[in-house]
Amino acid sequence: MLSLVTGASGFLGRYVVEQLVARGDRVRAFVRRPDARLQKLGVEIVLGDLIDRQKVEAACAQVEAVFHIGGKAGYWGPWSEYLNANVLGTAHVISGCQRHQVRRLIYTSSPSVTFAGADQCDLDESAPYPERWLSPYPQSKAIAEQAVLLANGEAGVLTCALRPHLIWGPGDRHLIPRLIARAQSGLLRRVGTGQNRVDTTYVENAAIAHLQAADALRPGSTVAGSAYFISQGEPVNCWAWINAVLSLVGLPPVKKSISSRLAYLAGASLESIYKLFRLHGEPPMTRFLAAQLSRSHYYRIDAARRDFGFEPQITTDEGMRRLQASLLLGTADPRAGHS
Repeated sequence: MLSLVTGASGFLGRYVVEQLVARGDRVRAFVRRPDARLQKLGVEIVLGDLIDRQKVEAACAQVEAVFHIGGKAGYWGPWSEYLNANVLGTAHVISGCQRHQVRRLIYTSSPSVTFAGADQCDLDESAPYPERWLSPYPQSKAIAEQAVLLANGEAGVLTCALRPHLIWGPGDRHLIPRLIARAQSGLLRRVGTGQNRVDTTYVENAAIAHLQAADALRPGSTVAGSAYFISQGEPVNCWAWINAVLSLVGLPPVKKSISSRLAYLAGASLESIYKLFRLHGEPPMTRFLAAQLSRSHYYRIDAARRDFGFEPQITTDEGMRRLQASLLLGTADPRAGHS
């Protein structure tokens, strides 16, 4: 089977590529720049940007399954950038699948498409999209997710969306490095009471879910046209988990704190200042970040278990051991620390 993976050089994308190659599938990687690790895997590499409709559509030729993982992440930035990468880019992927009669499209979404700033405890996929957004990222992902699901069945393309929450593990270049860097600088503060619980997803488990969903995405299956939450299956205390990550590199636990209300107000003020003065970079706090760090957000994965047999294969403890090994080796190699 020939599979196309967008965002193949990214954190999750590379793991999906590795697992596809390991089971004998052929892979075409759609990336913006050459990647030595992908070349070593022997995959076909297509250079392009998601905003280039012609290149995206051409990359879908003769493909049986598309794993659309690429896009713009983060919690801050101009709406235009999220619109181009996540909304229009996804529209181009859908168009390419329909034009070339791709049988299956698996879209990487996010649980934040249902998040409006309040606690979300043990929710399932019936949770609605919110009426207001705290960041352009979840809004753009929600628009793209809806487009993917609405396209199910059109031109013979079957679609589904996966919502892995807080992906982490060896090779992460965003979440874990940012936590460590902020702790090292002394700027990391606990937001809220420190009692909020959140879901996380070890990266290999997130990749496994993508392959399982693709295999189950058949005519008449319940997977077609559906969205699924993906996680370790057991929420953790957010700040206990952050402290555990910091301990992997010998850093002390977070001791200083700020109330959720003050953090939210600070985030709103900083957003206004950054927009008014067109400051570069990300504000140290935003409304979305304040809510994510202080509220509970964890979800049921019963549907993924039932519909395509998902079960986290790497435990959180084992994942932390592998993460520590990679951090101590000082490498971003996704294979670092694996047994």
